[in-house]
Order: sequence, then C-alpha cells, then structure tokens
Amino acid sequence: MKRILLILLIALGASVVTVAQDDDGKEGAGSRIEALKIAYLTKKLNLSTDEAQKFWPIYNQYVGEIRKTRIDARHNKEGEINTEEKILNIRKKYNGEFGKALTSEKVNTFFKAEKEFGTGVQKELMERRMQRMENRKQPFRNN
Repeated sequence: MKRILLILLIALGASVVTVAQDDDGKEGAGSRIEALKIAYLTKKLNLSTDEAQKFWPIYNQYVGEIRKTRIDARHNKEGEINTEEKILNIRKKYNGEFGKALTSEKVNTFFKAEKEFGTGVQKELMERRMQRMENRKQPFRNN
C-alpha cells in the first residue's frame, strides 16, 4: 500500500510542478513551496489510496483556479476585496467537490491545513527577511 501511495505522490508531483510554474513557464520557488504544501497536506489528511486517487485531481483543479484568479487579478489590477471574494467562491465550490472524495471531517481538515501551511510560510518568510536585515546591520567582523 505504501508503494502505491508513493507512486501516486510521484505522479502527483509531476502534475503539480506544471501547475506551480511561474507565468513565464520557469520553475521557481512556487514549485518548491507547492511540493512542501503537498507533503504537508498528505501528512495532515492521512488519505487512503482510494481517497488520494479521487482527491488529488480535484486539488489540482482547485489550485489551478485559484492561481488563475490571482494572476488575472494582478494583471487587471483588481482590488483585494474583489479578489478575495472570488477566491472564497472558489473555496465554496470546491468544498462540495472535495466532499465527493473525502469525508466532511477531512474536507474541513484540508481547508484548515491549507490555511496553517500558508500562515507558516508567511511566518518563515518574515523571519528570513528580518534575519537578512539584521545581517546587513552588523558590520563585517575580522576574527
């Protein structure tokens, strides 16, 4: 069973790299973060093989719609409230779609885990920025 899950995750990883590519088609930090997110969600959701086979294709569509919405909003210089409303509508739509693959408890766990991951990434980025700023303030020391 673990082999099947591993094969499934590898196949999923290939499709996620495509989704997580930058606008110009180059892989960047987005694909690395998306890979970490998938690993985090996999651990949090503890999906059976059957659940995983149903969940990940829906997840890829979900991520694609949210990404497209964010890109369109950036290109059209839409307001933040309007963009967030569109994303909320996508989340509501996929709440039902994910319910076809997972129990309602796991769907809720997914949305919570997704939010936790995003918060963790933001916190890590902020800490790294602060560390870089601190390093710039300290003069070079000659030991």
